[in-house]
Parts: sequence; structure tokens; C-alpha cells
Amino acid sequence: MAVEERSSGTTEPPVATAEAPSRRSRRLALSTAFFAFATGVSRVAGLAREIYAASLFGVKGPMSAFTIAFQVPNLIRALFADAALQGAFVPVFTELLEKGKKREAFKVASGLVSLIFLILGGLTIVYWLAAPLLMHLAAPGFGSALRHLTVVLSRIMFPIVLIMAVQGVFVGMLNSFERFGAPAFAPVLWNGVIILGLAVLPGLYSPGKHIYAYAWGVLGGTLVQLIFPLPWLRGLGGRFTLEFNWRNPYVTRVLKLMLPVTIALGLINFSLLINSFFGTLVNSQAPAAIDKAFRIYMLPQGIFSVAIATILFPTLSRFAARGEYTDLRNTMANGMRQICLTLIPSAAFMAILAEPITRLIYQRGQFTAHATSLVSEAMVVWAFSLPAQGVSLLLSRTFFSLQRPWLTTALSGANLLVNAVVALALYSPLGVTGVVLGTVAGTVAMATCQALVLRGQLGGIDARRTLDAVARMLVATAALCAAAYGIWWGLDRELGRALWAQCVSVGLAIGAGTAVYAALVWVLRVPEARQIRTLLARRFTERSPEPGPIGTA
Repeated sequence: MAVEERSSGTTEPPVATAEAPSRRSRRLALSTAFFAFATGVSRVAGLAREIYAASLFGVKGPMSAFTIAFQVPNLIRALFADAALQGAFVPVFTELLEKGKKREAFKVASGLVSLIFLILGGLTIVYWLAAPLLMHLAAPGFGSALRHLTVVLSRIMFPIVLIMAVQGVFVGMLNSFERFGAPAFAPVLWNGVIILGLAVLPGLYSPGKHIYAYAWGVLGGTLVQLIFPLPWLRGLGGRFTLEFNWRNPYVTRVLKLMLPVTIALGLINFSLLINSFFGTLVNSQAPAAIDKAFRIYMLPQGIFSVAIATILFPTLSRFAARGEYTDLRNTMANGMRQICLTLIPSAAFMAILAEPITRLIYQRGQFTAHATSLVSEAMVVWAFSLPAQGVSLLLSRTFFSLQRPWLTTALSGANLLVNAVVALALYSPLGVTGVVLGTVAGTVAMATCQALVLRGQLGGIDARRTLDAVARMLVATAALCAAAYGIWWGLDRELGRALWAQCVSVGLAIGAGTAVYAALVWVLRVPEARQIRTLLARRFTERSPEPGPIGTA
């Protein structure tokens, strides 16, 4: 999407004129496919990082200490940086571009970066002083030695809050210009740096402090992730300046929007801290086991729902800025069905193959069969929230694009309350299962309430068509479960548990289940499956365009 500036005068041309729906559909679909591929590569790299770390540390006390030490600054990052900042920044930045005010848009970005350095730099100093108290609250079940380790690790990693906040502005700008490649591949480098740190840095520490290498790797990887997209910013036609004009009305609007977005996304991320809090009351291994299951859970989440929500967010913001609510509603609903098409079968694989997948991915080195049992127990429960979490992510972006974030903020608070109450009631009798059930209950409740609220806001969400498509997907998923589990069970008995045998049995089970699912959603005439075929056919034959999988219908 070209952005041009005039050499004189006080106005600038709009970023783009109206685009034919079919052309936009195709471009968004291809962008989504590319982003999904790039995100998939980064998730695979992240899984490789987790496999390596699991072989070094298992789910013992130091790994649980790292888990909580990372979650606390990660929660604060969610409150003040990354997705929270983008959720408030992208709609305003996109609106300025739509009005042809590119210079003003860059001034807003510059002002935000200046604010970030001032506020979050000060917060980093405060955190260093308050870390012992915060870790005592976050890990009540830890002994003094493990809690001290948690404090040291969290202090090493806390600067990622400042770094990720600045990166959030950069990525938001690139996404607003529909440049998704560099932000999508930056996490691959992040994971690569961490893996390198795990391979090299433990030699600098005594055996009891090898976990420090993980923390330093996270900090180094975050710096690389900030630097990598910078060359792509140079081609946007604007420049950063030292801006302390924080009374700029657009900066003020971003900050006002950011408050509810911060609370909403912060509350969602706070649920992970709740899991760790109650996990420490189960046993010292539970926080790490829940986190390891969550990492597998996030693989399909990142490849599919994050990709769709990220690609559609600027488009939804443009439709909202123009008042084109029919296009916004149709785009959102189509995105919801695409998420369900991919995440419902992913959830089924996670549930029925939880133990063999966990064994294949993690069980080596310090990661024992007992650890596999704990992680697979958590993963079965996580699976039930996977489609709801993906849909909720897109619905949250829809609220943000409408610049009505307080509605989803209130729902996030209710989600957190449900999460905490259910976990409190069930952690003692059910252990790890009870802790994760709290998150599942909160996520499903939130997605349902978001859909009901948006139905009133937008005059409908195409619910009948969506429910019909989901029903057909569930029929196909039942066949997937039977095929995948049957093939794994038979091959596992015949081939045994050697690494190569596990790769064959799990791989063929997933492959067969996927083939059965794909065939049935086609036979059952699920429209979104046919949209994917249309996209692929157009991509390679350049036929006349039809609505793509993420189209405006």
C-alpha cells in the first residue's frame, strides 16, 4: 500500500483509496497465509527452545522459579507494552494515515516512544527494589532458596518490559502499513538467541545456577527482536524525532484508549500468573508442568488465530474509521470461522494425543516420565479452551478497532474472576487439572460474552452461519479423533517407544487425522474449507478472483 507525501502544502493524500472487496480479500488472505507460515516457523523455533530447556532443567524447582520469574515481567509487559500498546496505537495511527496525516502519525509515534523511555525506565528501577516482595506474593509455596532464585531471575529479565514497549510501537507502525514480514520473523531470532544462550552460557555458572543462562538468553533475544525490524521502518516515508509534546491530542487519545486495553490484556495475561500461584500450592513441579503444556497449546494458537487476528486488525480499524460496519462485521465473522476451522481439530489432537505428543517433544534428559504425566494432564484440559481463546483474541481486536475497549475490559475482569474462583475451588482436589480448569472456564465465558455484546453493537455477528459451520467441523473432528487415536495406538504397540518409532506413530496419526478432517469438511461443504482451496487455486493459476478466506463477504 503506497504512502506518498507532497513536497509542499499542509495536507497529504490519503493512504489508500477504496479497494475492491475481491482484491482486498485476496491480499488479506495471502498476507494471512504468509504471516501464519512465519509465525509457524517462530512457534516451531519456540518449541525447539522449550525442548532444549526441558532436557536441561526438566520441571524441577529451578524451572518453576524461571517460569514465575518470567511471568511477572511478562505480565507487566502485557500491561504497558506489546499487544496492549498496539491495541490502542494501531487504530489511532491507522486513522491518521486514512486522513492523509502521515507527519502527524509519526509525531504520535515519536511522542509515545519518548513516554515509554521515561515511564518504563523509572518502573524498571522501582521493580528492582520491589522484586523480593513481589516474588513472595507470586510464589507463596516456594522455600526461601527457590524464592531468592526467582527474584534474581526476574531482575535479569525485567528490562524486556521497556524493550518490548518500544518494539510495540515499531510493530504497530509496520502492521498499519500492512508490512507483516519482519515482525513475523523477529521471534525466530528471539528463540535462536535463547537457544544459543542455553548452549553457551551455562559454562559460566556453577551447576546450581545454570538456569541463569536462560534468563540472560531471554534478555539478549529481546534486544535482537527490537533491532531486527528497524530497516523496514526507513521505507515508510516518515522519521522519528525527539517528541515531548505529550499534550498532542492524538497521543492523549492513544493513552486514553490504552488504559482499558491495558487492563483488558493485562487481566487476560494475569490468568497465567494465577495458574502459577495455585500451582505452587499443588507442588513445586506444577507451575513448570502447566507452563510446558501451555507452550504446546500456543503452537496452533500462534500459527492460526494470532496470524488471522494480527492481519485483520488494521483492516478492521480502517472499516471502523470509515464507518463501514457491514464490511467490518462480515470480515470479523469470516475470521471467526477460519479460526474455528483450524483450532477445533488442533484441540482434538492435543486432547487425544496429549501423552504421546508430550513424550515425543519433551521426555529426555532431566524430563522424566513423571513430568510427561503432569504435562499431558494439563494439556488435555488446555485443549478445551483452544478454539474459544482464538475467537476471543479476534473479538478483542474488533472491540479495539471500534475504539470501544472498555467493554472487553469489563469482560476480561469477569474472566479473571471466574478463573480465580474455579482454580481456588479445584486446585486441592484435582491438582494440575483443577488449576487449568479455571483458565478454561474463564476463557469460554469471555468469548461467549464478547460475541453477545458485539452482536448488539454491530447488529449481528452472522451467528447462524457460524454455528452451522462449527457443527459440521465437529462432525469431521469426531472422525479425526477415531482415525488419529486408532493409528497411533496400533503403531505404538507394533513399533515401541524409540524416538524414531514415536516420530512415525505420532506423525502418521496426525497426518491421517488431518486427511480425514480435510476430506470431511470438504464433503460436508464447510465454506471456509472451500475458500482455502479457491485461494490456492487463484494463487497458482491467477484465475479471476473470488472472495478469499479472510474476505469481506
